[in-house]
Amino acid sequence: MAAPETAEALVRGVSPVLEVPFTQDGAIDVAGFGRVVRHVLGTGVSSVMFPGFASEYHKLSEPERATLTEVLLAQTRHNKGVAAIVAVQDHATRLAVQRAQRAVEAGADLINLLPPHFLSPSRAAVSDHIRAVLAAVAPTPVVLQYAPTETGSSLAAADLTAIARDHRNLRFVKVESSPPGQLISELAAGDPALPALEGYAGVQLPDAARRGAVGTQPGCSFTEIYVEIWRRFAAGDQPGAWDLHRRLLPYISYWMLDIELIIAAEKLISVRRGWFESAYCRAPRRQLDAEEVRTIDCFLVEFSDFLPAVD
Repeated sequence: MAAPETAEALVRGVSPVLEVPFTQDGAIDVAGFGRVVRHVLGTGVSSVMFPGFASEYHKLSEPERATLTEVLLAQTRHNKGVAAIVAVQDHATRLAVQRAQRAVEAGADLINLLPPHFLSPSRAAVSDHIRAVLAAVAPTPVVLQYAPTETGSSLAAADLTAIARDHRNLRFVKVESSPPGQLISELAAGDPALPALEGYAGVQLPDAARRGAVGTQPGCSFTEIYVEIWRRFAAGDQPGAWDLHRRLLPYISYWMLDIELIIAAEKLISVRRGWFESAYCRAPRRQLDAEEVRTIDCFLVEFSDFLPAVD
């Protein structure tokens, strides 16, 4: 495991959320997932997150989740140049605390925490939940995921700043509001300032970067494009970054109209690239139609310079 301060540094930049391949009969493809981890780390990123919405975490059994998490940590726990962010989405505070502690013991460098949202818990209850997990894993850094479209819950910058003031291991907020810019700015202006990671497939990446976001957490099947966009921003080449993002935007803005749609699209992209064999998604799922498949093939042609296939 990386030291907390080192892990924080590794998260900055592009930090993809890993997808989960299944066999054609719906079983987890453990070997395929191992290849996903290797291919994504091979793009030069210094952190990855698992499992998230892009991983279909809500469709995995506990044993499957444990197996895949171990596949990831086996490739990261002895690699000082890579940070593994392991996600905790449990609704019950007790279960969230236990899962977070197990992840840290197993070798997770950071925890990604999705606050509880079933049955509309009060803001005070959500705050208590977050604080309990932070206290349980300190000093391990935590990324708090704010995804109001998916969860229906809302958190204000002032609430998050107050939590961070008491729990210094709250180190990042993954902002997936739409648009994310205002919250990113408010978090950066707080005391303490909270760095933001932009999510939502990078649809608003240029605005997020301009407002001070320190990283982005997209899906993983075309990580190389995000790495190049971020490299251009970091190098001061804002016109070049904007130009590449403009080319990508028609695709990701359509795919992000439905989470199940972008999951299906990214899986087919990975299959086309030779990462694993089946684009199967567990039901309930989004079935790509012929035009959507053609669009994916056009995408792969347009960005072929960035997306090499596996031999």
